Amino acid sequence: MQHTQSVHVVIDAREPNARYWRDLWDFRELVYFLTWRDILVRYKQTTIGVLWTLIRPLLVMLALSLVFGRIANLASQTTVPYPLLVLAALLPWQFFANSLMEGSESLVSNSNLITKIYFPRLLIPISSLLVALCDFFISFIILMGVMAYYQFAPTWNLLALPLFVAHLTCLAFGISLWISSLNVKYRDFRYIIPFCVQFGLYITPVGFSSNLIPETWRWIYSLNPLVGIIDAFRWAILGSSAPFYFISWAESLLLTVLILSSGVAFFRKGERHFADII
Repeated sequence: MQHTQSVHVVIDAREPNARYWRDLWDFRELVYFLTWRDILVRYKQTTIGVLWTLIRPLLVMLALSLVFGRIANLASQTTVPYPLLVLAALLPWQFFANSLMEGSESLVSNSNLITKIYFPRLLIPISSLLVALCDFFISFIILMGVMAYYQFAPTWNLLALPLFVAHLTCLAFGISLWISSLNVKYRDFRYIIPFCVQFGLYITPVGFSSNLIPETWRWIYSLNPLVGIIDAFRWAILGSSAPFYFISWAESLLLTVLILSSGVAFFRKGERHFADII
């Protein structure tokens, strides 16, 4: 007579961090499925599908070039084609904005999944970030097309671009962790975030160069961590035509480390209560 050995799985919300990070790796395939699902849902029943990823930055670039470049006459203050100056900043800005918009609703939109099965909840904002990252890389087709149109050849500075992309990704992820956690309890954030994104476009040097900011005030302006990142993106893409302010970038890097580390800690602290509140 055979005896069947029973196996009991105990899930402890207070388990050590080491076990949590192992679970995060063990459930890595779930990130793939969540990311792929969100990509398919986004373009389902659309006529041109993924082409919207290319059309949106192109239209915004044209609008900003008209308003800031022609009407405000800021194009005369730069040595590079103004649409290219705008696009080099618009791509990281749109990635950041999309990450916030997607990340803020990521936990709430997956409430059924959270309340039914166990998995590290950190996987959900990670998947939403990967969706925005996919759009970001696709939109580089527009950048290459505009550079070819103006016959603007990249320089060796472009080799530093992956570093700045990683910097931007960490910043977007850190803020998304804060917002997604707060949105579980305070649903007001679904209305606050779109306003903040829209307002942030005008206080971030997307349609203009940060050279317009007086040097004595630049360190205060750089408290917006996107300032240093966007200036770094322009330097990597446009070369010496766009100055690189190391202090602004270092200030942004320090703020990013603080935001990301505190975001992970805040998310982990509230994670055990998400299923009860959501």
